[in-house]
Amino acid sequence: MNIYIPQNSIDYTIIITLALSLCSIIFTYIRYYLPAIVYKDKYEEKNIPVSIIICAKNEEENLNEHLPSILQQDYPEYEIVIVNDCSVDNTESVIDQYIQQYPDKIRKVNIPESENYKHGKKMAIFIGIKHAKYEHLLFIDADCKPASNQWLKIMAGHFENDIEIVLGYGKYKQQPSLLNTILRYDTLVIGLQYLSSAINGNPYMGVGRNLAYTKSLFFRNKGFANHYHINSGDDDLFVNENATKNNTNVCIDKNAFTISEPPLIFKHWLLQKARHFNTAPLYKTSHKIMLGWIYFSSVFFYLNVIIGLCLFSYLWIYFVGAMIVKYIIQIIIFHYASDKMNEKGLKYVAFFLEPLLIILYIYIVIFKRLKKL
Repeated sequence: MNIYIPQNSIDYTIIITLALSLCSIIFTYIRYYLPAIVYKDKYEEKNIPVSIIICAKNEEENLNEHLPSILQQDYPEYEIVIVNDCSVDNTESVIDQYIQQYPDKIRKVNIPESENYKHGKKMAIFIGIKHAKYEHLLFIDADCKPASNQWLKIMAGHFENDIEIVLGYGKYKQQPSLLNTILRYDTLVIGLQYLSSAINGNPYMGVGRNLAYTKSLFFRNKGFANHYHINSGDDDLFVNENATKNNTNVCIDKNAFTISEPPLIFKHWLLQKARHFNTAPLYKTSHKIMLGWIYFSSVFFYLNVIIGLCLFSYLWIYFVGAMIVKYIIQIIIFHYASDKMNEKGLKYVAFFLEPLLIILYIYIVIFKRLKKL
């Protein structure tokens, strides 16, 4: 096979641009994915008292399914504060049944429905925090369960010295569908990014289904005051405002993950992503630049390959070679990432899902602006 040798400055410019795009995406993998993969998680069992806070709005089925695993945590002193947020189903009855069985473990806080005052999840979290007995708070959603009975012990063990925030990982239950694969891949990528960034000393977000912080931090910095007007952001915006390299720790232990029920309908996932996109513009400027770079590096590479193959097909060997190099590195990264984060079946599909997510993100942004999502 004869390899075409560049003949002019245009050929050299195209190949150099391709090389730069390849280097940019490899840099992104190394900088924003690799740190979480190689991170050695360490913690000490401190057995500090912890308040677990759950907001429940029409969650009778999820509470019945997931609350037992929270009650079975291997930990000496903790309480579960369940905020019944205007539920119209049997959520309150389910909570009362568990209170009868575990009167010393569960406390219920009711928020009645009001025609004159509408509120979002942030109000429910705020009320839960106010009613919590303990300084250290651990958050999980009603549709989540801990990966093991060591979840609380491990997450709480990451509070040390001046640490006021602990970032955990929340995965989705694996199911045999394309939507589920896309959802889990997206969750894995986001998890690698925010955990790696925190390990690098630049924390910018967390997920409310597995997040811990102190009550004093919440009230000292006025909680959600700066973004209360936005329905979402109780987790990522709070972390973005308050997390620093000195007060934040990360927990990457398979036994301390949480497992959530995944959206079953594609539109529900799109709506969920659209809400998240509403919070990103409020991130600190440095974090927006960082996330922009992560997205740009992928777009830059794929545009180089696609445009190059269409307009300069005689240089195909260079474009195909760049794709092969990227694919090999991507396979290695996601092989270890899938194992580290206990996400099975994702390492070989990353090559196809990465460009698909780029397209879906563009779709979400366009239709969000057109108020379709």
